[in-house]
Amino acid sequence: MTEFTPLLSFVGGTLIGLAAVALMAVHGRIAGINGIASGFLTTHLNQDWAWRAAFLAGMVASPLILLGLTGRLPDITVPSSPLLLVIGGFLTGVGTTFGSGCTSGHGVCGISRLSARSIAATLTFMATAVVTVFLTRHVFGG
Repeated sequence: MTEFTPLLSFVGGTLIGLAAVALMAVHGRIAGINGIASGFLTTHLNQDWAWRAAFLAGMVASPLILLGLTGRLPDITVPSSPLLLVIGGFLTGVGTTFGSGCTSGHGVCGISRLSARSIAATLTFMATAVVTVFLTRHVFGG
């Protein structure tokens, strides 16, 4: 069972929203992690690379900031084998490539801009997630 944390969820969601708005306001860019990471890996050292590096560094540093503020890191339990994680990561990469974006780009930024493509993509990946969880927990006994 997942722990119910409404305050932390609210704060986290607010920070994600503020980061998305700040990136759009300052750089005119969508905070889609897939696009940020791929641009970081394919762009050479220039002005575009710097903001991508800073955004990714902030994502990596966030748990350390939480550690400094609360004295503990988030508890993360991964109930899958390393092989399933690799397969899931690969399938996610394929999906974000074919879907022209990731959950953060479509779900957070796209829906807020009322993008029909992002709404359709978000409905698709959320429905797929619901079916996947149902099958793994109730049909295959995971």
